[in-house]
Amino acid sequence: MSSYSEECLNVFLKEQSRLFDEPVAETPEEAEAFLEDCMAVVVDSLSEVREYFEESGADVDHMTEEELEEASEVFSLPDGKYLIVEG
Repeated sequence: MSSYSEECLNVFLKEQSRLFDEPVAETPEEAEAFLEDCMAVVVDSLSEVREYFEESGADVDHMTEEELEEASEVFSLPDGKYLIVEG
């Protein structure tokens, strides 16, 4: 079973150009394989996005929630969750 929802894969396929100059996936299967390879994570809230970046050593103290949400690595999902993909 996929660790990424169909909705998540579709959002990544549609918006991957925000993070990458060229498409890294063209099908949901390719998107899933790519996300698994780069250990992308899905979190429930912007506070968890902040926590993720803090744990990875990023200095996000000065960033507003809006700036976090607009970061190229952060993809807003329709269900209110966030996909984080480090390119």
